[in-house]
Amino acid sequence: MNIPLIIETQRERAFSGKLKSIEYRVHLLKQLKKALQAHEEKLYAAIQKDFRKSKFDTYTTELSLIYHEIDLCLRNIKRWSQPQRVRADLANFPSRQYLIPEPYGHCLIIAPWNYPIQLALMPAVSALAAGNVCLIKPSELTPHTSRALQEMIQNHFDSRELIIAEGGVEVTQELLKHRFDKIFFTGSTRVGKIVALAAATHLTPTTLELGGKSPCIVMPDADLDISAKRIVWGKFLNAGQTCIAPDYLLVEDSIYDSFLSKLAEQIKIVVGPNPFEAENYPRIINSQHLGRLKKLLDPSKIYWGGEIRESENYLSPTLLKEVSFENPVMQEEIFGPILPVLRMKNLETALQQIQSRPKPLAFYLFTQNEKLADQTLQQMSYGGACLNETLMQITNPNMPFGGVGESGQGNYHGKYGFQTFSHTKSVLKKGLRFEWPLRYIPYTAWKLKLIRMLMG
Repeated sequence: MNIPLIIETQRERAFSGKLKSIEYRVHLLKQLKKALQAHEEKLYAAIQKDFRKSKFDTYTTELSLIYHEIDLCLRNIKRWSQPQRVRADLANFPSRQYLIPEPYGHCLIIAPWNYPIQLALMPAVSALAAGNVCLIKPSELTPHTSRALQEMIQNHFDSRELIIAEGGVEVTQELLKHRFDKIFFTGSTRVGKIVALAAATHLTPTTLELGGKSPCIVMPDADLDISAKRIVWGKFLNAGQTCIAPDYLLVEDSIYDSFLSKLAEQIKIVVGPNPFEAENYPRIINSQHLGRLKKLLDPSKIYWGGEIRESENYLSPTLLKEVSFENPVMQEEIFGPILPVLRMKNLETALQQIQSRPKPLAFYLFTQNEKLADQTLQQMSYGGACLNETLMQITNPNMPFGGVGESGQGNYHGKYGFQTFSHTKSVLKKGLRFEWPLRYIPYTAWKLKLIRMLMG
């Protein structure tokens, strides 16, 4: 792949103005939907080969979200693209003042492996809706899915407008040497810093969708059966390889032992009595990641699970008991099917522990005390939160998805995605029938007094 040539031709296309046409953007979005529908079965087969993700989970956690995002953009793209009038100020009377959304131009999207279809194409939907051309770099850790996406895009799109650049780390490094008008990255905080540093060379604006250790607090007044069911589902979906999965639990002393038991029972129900044979329980992406997870397992703290089959990159859903913030498993984002359960003496102390660490991408609280919930959700800083639920904050495109601090910069989904890939231009259109004399020489005391009255 000739990266310099691809970048040159895409930049030419971006500045030709063709994608500024709303009708053409609509055409591209409809084309993407048709392409996905035509290639669904190939995508299911590819992701199954990469890490045994089921057809059901691939549709519900990847394709359905993309379809919904395309349909939302198609319904709203004309309205989002229109100039927006703003209230004019007295200093510019008479005038009209408005905002115009403009595509950045040429966008680079770097996608991860854990949801390789959704996290490659969701930002691309927003970018195309906003009028940009896109180069997508999928993860090399899901080679079958990467190839299926490449073939799909190649068969349905002009490479000057949308293209997949396959390859390993060296391809990403080469891409980051070049100038783009916008970079959108999803992945680890460590790599996010590398991307941000490379973007800074060209002062390229970036959106960084990262991760971190997302806490989940369970209060004694919570519905413990429903709480256990929803936490187990959210944690072990995709074998825990989800950036917004609950990373660890904080459970009050009075319910600690009983809740551990409920979690173990729910694993048998939600994942199945034998997760290794479960159709909807994927594998760890590769042996390197399995080895990293294996090092986080302290055999003396395993309450349930902990089974490893290295030849299959398999790690069973695992509960860890009597974990403290000082244990190795609490020093990094787990990103796998290991759930540490920490004892919580009281909510105040737990919140202090969370606040002393980097701001999480997600925050989960299970309680039926609405006043306590409102106070806690106001007090904490996070990308997004759920009360008495996990993961589902990501499904509503009317809410932005993104992190804060080390868990990310910027957001997308729905209108927020359109805005992320747009530059907002400010325009003042001045009338000619009246001219304020106040700003012109000679400057006098009465002019200053009047300016203070009008603008102070």
